[in-house]
Amino acid sequence: MPSLSPLRIAILGAGKIGSTFAFQLARAGNHDVTVIARPGSVRLQQLQRDKRIVNIKGERADVHVAGTLDEQTPYDLVIVTVLAHQVDAVLPALQRSAAKCIQFMFVTFQPERLRDAVGAERCSFGMPAVQAMFGRDGTLKATIGAGGQKTIMSQQRWVEVFNAAGLPAAVEPDMPLWLRCHVPLCVAFESASVAGQRRGGGASWGEAIVLAQGMRESFALIKSLGHQVYPKSKARMEGLPTWMVAAMLCLISRMKSMRELLATGENECRALVDVMLSAAPLAKTPVQLPKILAMKP
Repeated sequence: MPSLSPLRIAILGAGKIGSTFAFQLARAGNHDVTVIARPGSVRLQQLQRDKRIVNIKGERADVHVAGTLDEQTPYDLVIVTVLAHQVDAVLPALQRSAAKCIQFMFVTFQPERLRDAVGAERCSFGMPAVQAMFGRDGTLKATIGAGGQKTIMSQQRWVEVFNAAGLPAAVEPDMPLWLRCHVPLCVAFESASVAGQRRGGGASWGEAIVLAQGMRESFALIKSLGHQVYPKSKARMEGLPTWMVAAMLCLISRMKSMRELLATGENECRALVDVMLSAAPLAKTPVQLPKILAMKP
């Protein structure tokens, strides 16, 4: 059911996640959506050609298309779907933007840095639960809410907007800590998938053990920085024996569709490891940094 109050929304990042959000918010939510793609990119050319987002069924969602964020427009919401290691390129424009709310939709080990950059009063965080891919012609194939998964967000208002647009969502009360604690899992599963892709089958047992050890040490770093491991599901993961975590990594890396999806995050994986290492000097107790460094694919 469309929202009763159409909003002016900009989506910074026209990749698979951003395009899926844009399609649903424009078509099902009836919002005024602007999609911002990287200047000079093939995706920007596709969007400028079509002037809309088209899915593989031929369904269309009319959107505005731009190569940069219009800093003067008072968007109700700007959703940032670029990755953490790419956000610095657009952060100055976001700081200057007249947007009323800026929602960062990616895994980050430094949520406070982003909050301080744009101001706590207009900062929001989220984590998408969308699987999508593009056809050669730029058509979108998206799977939303598979297995009951929901996009999680820090503010109820945006949960309601997403739900009304056919994007299942729920509130997470401590989104910044959730994102920080998701980094070790993200790195481990992406790195295992990269190793599997290189081998053409799956990560080796030795690689999986190294990643499981690195994940445990990453959680130790989080605790040494003064945080708890959150939520309970991640705390339980931290408490599993190394061999059990390694077995999970091996299994995921042998699932072709999952491996191919996660292996696209190689650059994100490397950048997240670097950020964790850069935070180590602030740790209150010693952390075995070589084990974290060894997680790099």
